[in-house]
This record gives sequence, C-alpha cells and structure tokens, in this order.
Amino acid sequence: MTFRTRLAGALLAVATTVAVPAAAHPFGPPSTARISVDGSHVTISWLAAEDDWVALGQSVGAFENPVTGTVSTALTGEQKLQRSAAVRDYLLGRITVAQGGKPCPGRLESLEQLVAQGARFTFDCPQPAVDLDVTVSALTDLNENYRTMLTAETPATPAQALYTARQPTTRLRFTASGGGTPTAVLTVAAGTAGAAALIGGFVLVRRRRSASAVI
Repeated sequence: MTFRTRLAGALLAVATTVAVPAAAHPFGPPSTARISVDGSHVTISWLAAEDDWVALGQSVGAFENPVTGTVSTALTGEQKLQRSAAVRDYLLGRITVAQGGKPCPGRLESLEQLVAQGARFTFDCPQPAVDLDVTVSALTDLNENYRTMLTAETPATPAQALYTARQPTTRLRFTASGGGTPTAVLTVAAGTAGAAALIGGFVLVRRRRSASAVI
C-alpha cells in the first residue's frame, strides 16, 4: 500500500470523525529530526508519522472541512500538504535555528516525499556554526505529549536531544562544522609547526657548531 493510499485513508477517517487529535499519535514513537552543519550553513530534516501530517494539515486548514463544505478529490492529501502555504508557514515558525541570540534566516525546501525525506530546512547563519540554539516545537500545539528526537549528523554536544512542549529549544555545540578545520585549530597548528621548525633549526645549528669545534 502506497503512502498516498494510506494518507487518503487517514484523511477519510479524519473527515468522518472530525477529531484531528485522535487521528494522530502523540503517545507513539517521537518524530525524528537530523541536523548537520557545513561552515555557517545548517540543514535540518524533520520527519513525522503519516497520521501526524494529517493532523498538522487539518489544524492549519490545508484540508477541506467536510462539515462546512465538499472535500475535493482532485488532489491527494499529500499534494494538498505540499501546496499549502499555511503548512509551510507553520513549519518555518516552529523549527528554527539561532546563533548568538539572533535567528538564522531559514527556508523550507520542497515538501515532496514527505515520508521518506520529511520537511527539509536550510539555514544560513552569519558565523561558522559552533553554538546554535535549535528549536523544534511542531505538533506540540496540538498535543503537549508530542515530542521530537533530534540527532546531530555533524559531531555535536549533545549528540541527541529530545524536544518536548516544556523543552522546545536546545543549545548544540558543534565540534566540527564540516567546512574544514576551525580557524583556532589552524592557528594553533601553524604556531606549533613554526615552533617545531624553529627548534629543529636551532638544534641543527648547535650540532654544526659542535662538529666545527671538534675539528
């Protein structure tokens, strides 16, 4: 059974019962997210269960209300989610990245392949990513029992973080930004190499002087 078929079935259940929170799974496995950084560029992928996408879409009006009107079958439920400006605004307002207390400009990529790839965000911060405040509060406005488990694909502390209604923001410290060795490390390495070369040269000169004295 394809996702579109399952999503259509979930939409039908929602249309029949008109009970959005009941169609979702706030007590099931948490949604998941992945974050990676490359220099000052940050990417996040947020993946939710199919029925949770239905609940989200219904809550922001991405689907027609069968009580007040006809439900169009010209588009699948997935297509309605993809084309909904309200869905995009919702996601951009609830999954954010900040650096130094200031938000990093973000954008939401295409919502194609929601189940396989989730909602994909990119953020451009002013400085290379070291300390970032990452907020994930999607779905918790529907039910406070929702949560998201985020995993850092670029080495970070913590490597994983659980987001809840009470803890929507976590500070992540990245130890490698994927854009090369940090400047401070390069500076120390260069200084160490220079000192080693200087010491090596000094030892070589002393050895030559000692040899001359013996001759």
